[in-house]
Amino acid sequence: MKKFKKVLAGAAVMLVALMATACSGKSKSDNSSSNGTPKSLNVQFVPSQAATELESRAKPLEKMLSDRLGIPVHVSMSTDYNTVVEAMKSKKVDVGFLPPSGYVLAHEQGAADVLLQAQRYGVKQPGGRPTKDLVNFYRAEILVKKGSGIKSWKDLKGKSISIQSPTSSAGYVYPIAELKEKGLDVKKSCKLVTVTGQDQSVLNVLNGDTDAAFVFEDARTIVKKDNPKIMEQVVPIYFTKPIPNDTISVVPSMSKSFRKKLANAFIGIGKSKKGKKIIESIYTHEGYVPSKDSDFDTVRKYDKIVASTKK
Repeated sequence: MKKFKKVLAGAAVMLVALMATACSGKSKSDNSSSNGTPKSLNVQFVPSQAATELESRAKPLEKMLSDRLGIPVHVSMSTDYNTVVEAMKSKKVDVGFLPPSGYVLAHEQGAADVLLQAQRYGVKQPGGRPTKDLVNFYRAEILVKKGSGIKSWKDLKGKSISIQSPTSSAGYVYPIAELKEKGLDVKKSCKLVTVTGQDQSVLNVLNGDTDAAFVFEDARTIVKKDNPKIMEQVVPIYFTKPIPNDTISVVPSMSKSFRKKLANAFIGIGKSKKGKKIIESIYTHEGYVPSKDSDFDTVRKYDKIVASTKK
């Protein structure tokens, strides 16, 4: 009888453990996505200007997306694109605003699929004036202080240059790759200073903290409001070939049906008066169009060139 009670007690303990495990598994499933459709959405940006300003400007996007998707949306900032990629790999972030090189890196690591590309107005030089045409590409430019004596890329040898993170197409990849093809290995021959925000790169040149800066065309307009003379004080000496516009990328596990819903939400926001104002203030985006992975083959080529340069 005692032996039977021990067996019965042991069975009861096992049953409780199995029930606890089942409940735990059920709870975990309830908190995760179902068939690739998230119950809440985490969206992450990387500052192209002062982080505090960008975060406050991006917050209204939470409600606009939430209203269109019918689920809670949380928008956050990250220090660099590598952090966004890692967050997408670990599924802590569902949607990342990634530059072309950042997207290529994320896609190669199985962390992201491209959903949309941003549209911007073209830029006309000299003067960096916007055109009336929406385009899916932009260029990088190299800026120097007027009167510095630096007149072409050949004069950059031995100089200091403000750059962005290694996944920034305009602030790093394209200028380095193209100058490497021309015969200047800036990673070997120049002093590279990494900064956060392309407005800071412009200011570094203006203040003499660095001799030059790799930025998108025309990043000077970011600081023009505070310094109306910036276009005259800091000037471009080089423009790269066209770069595919920034992406809105999603985790590969996201379902096709939700991707379509999300794409329509972003496109709709870009077409609305209030929404367009928000995305203009965040990244100077004017709207969004569908994109595909093959649009970024030239980026992959340039990434290989950069990888071949000396550290």
